Amino acid sequence: MSSSSTALRDLQSDLENKANDLSKLQKDIAKNHQVRKKYTIQLGENELVLKELDLLKEDANVYKLIGPVLVKQDLAEANANVRKRIEYISAELKRLDSSLQDLEEKQHSKREAILKVQQRIQSLQAGKAKA
Repeated sequence: MSSSSTALRDLQSDLENKANDLSKLQKDIAKNHQVRKKYTIQLGENELVLKELDLLKEDANVYKLIGPVLVKQDLAEANANVRKRIEYISAELKRLDSSLQDLEEKQHSKREAILKVQQRIQSLQAGKAKA
C-alpha cells in the first residue's frame, strides 16, 4: 500500500511541475502575441508613411522628428530609411511567427504529457479503491 501512495505522490508532483511549465509556456505565448501586435501596428504605420512619401515630388521638403526638433531630410534618404524599417519589422514578425509556432508545439506536447500523468493517477486511484 505504501509503495502505491508514494507512486501517487510522485505522479502528483510530476503533474504539478508539468502544469507550472504549461503555465509558463502560456505566458510566453501571450507575450509573443503582444509583441507581434505591436510590430504589426508599426508595419502598417510604416507602409502608410511609404505610400505618403511615394506621393511626394522629388523637390518636396521632408522633415524628420528628432527629439523636440524637426530636421530637414533628403526624400531619397527618408524613403530608404522607411524601407529598411519595413524590412526589419517584417523580419521580426517572421521570427516571432516561428517562435510562436515552436511555443505552441511545446504547449501541445505538455498538454499531452499532463493528460498521460492524469490518466496514470486515475488508474492508480482506481486500483487503490478496488483493493
